[in-house]
Amino acid sequence: MSDTTTAVTYTIDPIHSTAGFKVRHLMVTNVRGEFSGVTGTVVFDPAKPANSRVEATIDATTLNTRDEQRDAHLKSADFFDVEKFPKITFVSKKVVLAGSGEYEVSGDLTLHGVTGEVTLKVEGPHPEVRDPWGNVKTGASATTKVNRRDFGLVWNVSLETGGVLVGDDVTINLELEMARAQSATTTP
Repeated sequence: MSDTTTAVTYTIDPIHSTAGFKVRHLMVTNVRGEFSGVTGTVVFDPAKPANSRVEATIDATTLNTRDEQRDAHLKSADFFDVEKFPKITFVSKKVVLAGSGEYEVSGDLTLHGVTGEVTLKVEGPHPEVRDPWGNVKTGASATTKVNRRDFGLVWNVSLETGGVLVGDDVTINLELEMARAQSATTTP
């Protein structure tokens, strides 16, 4: 009996995919932001999840929090420094089944020139559908939490009443739509 792997390769659709985040502001509320321009490849093997892999890139220059002044500050050297670090990347190292239709994907997140390991909790990929143009599509949602200081994002201001202007914990949410790049393949 040969050891074969059946995997499907998908391309992340940058028009229909986003990377969002939320972080505590003034210790009283969350501020949300979003990046567009998510690109990459997902190889998914439902029979053997360990054979699956993900490589994704986020265009950091597309940051949008719905406030131009805040966006300019976040894009500056105080935070993302998009002039020096225009891309955020993720490369998986391990994929494991975590439940029905749920996976844990561990890998290297490179943000602000610093690489650290994170684990994404993933729902999907969902059953494939055919769009009106005949393309085979699927989707997935993922979330993780990081400490921004671990990635060199340390700017802050102490508040007169105690606490800080910007929290350290950042929740990251990904919404991905993916197109089948090729049909299922069998490799030895």
